[in-house]
Amino acid sequence: MIFTHDTEHALATVVDLINTGPAASGVEGLSGLAGLHAFVERNRFSDVERLGDADLARVLDLRARFHAVFRATRVPEAVRLINEIVGEVRTTPHLTDHDEHGWHVHFFAPGAPMGEHLAADCGMALAYVVAADELDRLRTCEAPDCSRVLVDLSRNRCRRYCDSRTCGNRMHVAAYRARQREAAH
Repeated sequence: MIFTHDTEHALATVVDLINTGPAASGVEGLSGLAGLHAFVERNRFSDVERLGDADLARVLDLRARFHAVFRATRVPEAVRLINEIVGEVRTTPHLTDHDEHGWHVHFFAPGAPMGEHLAADCGMALAYVVAADELDRLRTCEAPDCSRVLVDLSRNRCRRYCDSRTCGNRMHVAAYRARQREAAH
């Protein structure tokens, strides 16, 4: 484990959020409150009570801003983007031990709106990545027909595809077939 459980969970949440967007997947995965509810359920958010149109608008705005962090090529650019995100919310660090994960830190106030929850926890997770000099772990899938993002948490930084079962397999099969064609000539 490179980062703590809660940081890795927040990073996975950021990846899922970005990948719900048309820029990453070609379709809108957060269409309406039903899409937002599915996102909250899928990522097992705690302390989220009611969701409304204002929450959806804030989450869509954060999705674009988080995506900009993944596209940042230089640390100062990523730092500026992350500081803008976390600087807009009231962070209230507190220890919690919900969901059998042991003690970990949440950066949002209990009962905070969904947008504050995302901006604080996910923004801080991205801040930890940059502070650890690991910006290069925030990537876009290398499959030529895929724009989804990923966080490479592998020890040797070798993850290239958003999903090894889809993009990874397709690229490996394509490379194998190309080698077979080359050997046949």
